[in-house]
Amino acid sequence: MRVRPLPALASACAALVAVAPQAGAATTADRAPLATCRAFAVEVGAKADAQDRTVVRITVTNQARRTCVVDRLPTVSFGELDGPAQHVPAGESGPYRLGAGETAYATVRTVGADGEVRRVGGVTVAGDPSHSGRTFSARELGAGRYVEVWEPVSSWWKGSARAADEAVGVG
Repeated sequence: MRVRPLPALASACAALVAVAPQAGAATTADRAPLATCRAFAVEVGAKADAQDRTVVRITVTNQARRTCVVDRLPTVSFGELDGPAQHVPAGESGPYRLGAGETAYATVRTVGADGEVRRVGGVTVAGDPSHSGRTFSARELGAGRYVEVWEPVSSWWKGSARAADEAVGVG
């Protein structure tokens, strides 16, 4: 007696072989999540745009010898005002990978279209919400005596300053 495989069983076996990982290939479960960058291992920078002081470009650089992550949404707060800059586009926090020596960029518009402003003495920037961040005075930023703020928005961390500018409509 000759045994014939059932067509459905043969198809199921073929599908399993097609999706099975290849020998030696790493699966998602094999990859350990990267550690959050330690506050002392990242350098944060900020500078106001020379032509438009309501635009601040910020950076975070991984000074460590290993890849780590920061939150993809930079933390930017303004003097004694409540609340950080809102992110464009809106989104959930998540990891942003920073290789050893790599820099990420974000652009902040401190004043929205309304034109009404508050004035603060400085801006605090953190690469990750678990870090206390660094405060830059208005003078350190190159913004004059104060930073004007109203409905501020920030890009996510990006791989280039140009991409960060484009995210918030600076061009």
